[in-house]
Amino acid sequence: MDLSHINSAGEANMVDVGDKQTTERTAMASGIVRMQPATLEAIKNDGLKKGEVLSVARIAGIQGAKKCSDLIPLCHPLALTKVAVSFAEISDSELQVSAECRLRGQTGVEMEALTAVSVACLTIYDMCKAIDKGMTIESIGLDLKSGGKSGEWRRR
Repeated sequence: MDLSHINSAGEANMVDVGDKQTTERTAMASGIVRMQPATLEAIKNDGLKKGEVLSVARIAGIQGAKKCSDLIPLCHPLALTKVAVSFAEISDSELQVSAECRLRGQTGVEMEALTAVSVACLTIYDMCKAIDKGMTIESIGLDLKSGGKSGEWRRR
C-alpha cells in the first residue's frame, strides 16, 4: 500500500487534491472518558467550579475541528459545513464523546472528527482534574466515513 503523503524520495508532503472529485463527505468519530462515578455526577449536576463541563467541551470540540489543519501538519484547511459534538453516559463512570463533521469538498473530514473528539475529551479532563486526576481518555477512533473515491467505511 502506498502512502499518499510520502513522495518518491520518501519525504512527507501535502497531498494535491486539486484533481479529486468534489463530493459530500462525512466522518464520525468517538472516544470515552473514564472517571470516578462522583465525577460524572458532578458533571451532570453542574457541580464543578469551572462551569458547565459539557457545554464548554462541545464548543472546544467544534473549535478543534475547525483548527485541525493548524494542529496536524499535512491536513488541508477545510470549509466545514457541519460539526456536531455529543455526549452519552454509557456507565456510571464512562462518558462517550462523539463528533460528526461534514463538507462538500475534495478531501475527507476524518481528521477533523477525530480532532473534535480529542479536544472535547481533553476539555472534560481539564475541567474535572481538580476532583479526579485519575481520569483516562480511551478508544478514540473513526466510526464512519463516507464520500470520496473510497466510498463508505464503518468501524466494525
